[in-house]
Amino acid sequence: MIKTQNVTIKGTKDGLLLRLDDACSFSDLLKEIEEKLFPHAKLIDDSHEVSVRIHTGNRLLTEEQENIIRKLISPDKNLLIASIESNVILKEEVHQIKSEMGITVVSKIIRSGQILNITGDLLLIGDVNPGAKVIASGNIFIMGQLKGIAHAGATGNEDAVICAAVMRPSQLRIADYFWRSEDQDSYGNQSECAYINEENQLIIDRIIVLRKIRPILNRFVEGGYYHG
Repeated sequence: MIKTQNVTIKGTKDGLLLRLDDACSFSDLLKEIEEKLFPHAKLIDDSHEVSVRIHTGNRLLTEEQENIIRKLISPDKNLLIASIESNVILKEEVHQIKSEMGITVVSKIIRSGQILNITGDLLLIGDVNPGAKVIASGNIFIMGQLKGIAHAGATGNEDAVICAAVMRPSQLRIADYFWRSEDQDSYGNQSECAYINEENQLIIDRIIVLRKIRPILNRFVEGGYYHG
């Protein structure tokens, strides 16, 4: 009978990667970690520590179990745990991801002096007047006139875009890239979008180019309407 491997060890440029079986008992894991890992550590000079990354698959370790593993794999044995990861996602993390990736629909006019700040994508059914500002950690879609300031990818997402049915901004910003109204002498007569191109320039172009440069946004059609 072939013995099932509960622990597989792979050498990487940064140290060792341990993949732990997520179906066996925790006690079996501990026994096999000790049997397999420590011979690797003994091959290393005492003056060096081996970085160890641990992946537990679909097993979510309790705090007590994690502490046991950290005690077993310790600097005293020339081993240093860099990270413990799993495929399991907590409910709190799900809510955070939904918040960051969701679309917030706002139906109003953003007037001078007002600031609308959204986590995730913003779909604004209305105008952004001069002196007003809209901010989103994701994309910004405006089914109206953009005459104020728009900042997409506010948390650093350089793939974010800004779309408007009427693009007349005083300033655009995507992540840390800026565009100001004096950067363009004239405007087109159709719906437009702003994005960061391959030359790391924030440019304004026809909204139809999104199909090519951001294919994941195909759910939005020309004019910013939600297609579903």
